[in-house]
Amino acid sequence: MMTMDTQTNDWRYTEDRLELRGKCLQVLMNKYGSAQIDEVGYSTQDIYECADLWVTQGNKTATGIVAFFKGYFIRDED
Repeated sequence: MMTMDTQTNDWRYTEDRLELRGKCLQVLMNKYGSAQIDEVGYSTQDIYECADLWVTQGNKTATGIVAFFKGYFIRDED
C-alpha cells in the first residue's frame, strides 16, 4: 500500500512529473481521444497507460510520445 509520504518521495510523482503526465495526456487525447473505441485498435486506457509509462521511463518532455504510442499501443491503425 502506497502512503502519501511514499508517494511524495517517489521521483515518478514529483510535481514536474505530474505536469508531464498531464501534457502527455493532452497530446494523446488531442490526437487519439475522439476516436470511437470500437473502430480503432486502442482504448482510452491505452492512452493513460502510455502517458504513465512514458513518464516512468524517465522521459523529460512529451516530444516523441505520439510515435511511442503508435509503436507500442496501436494494434491496427489505417
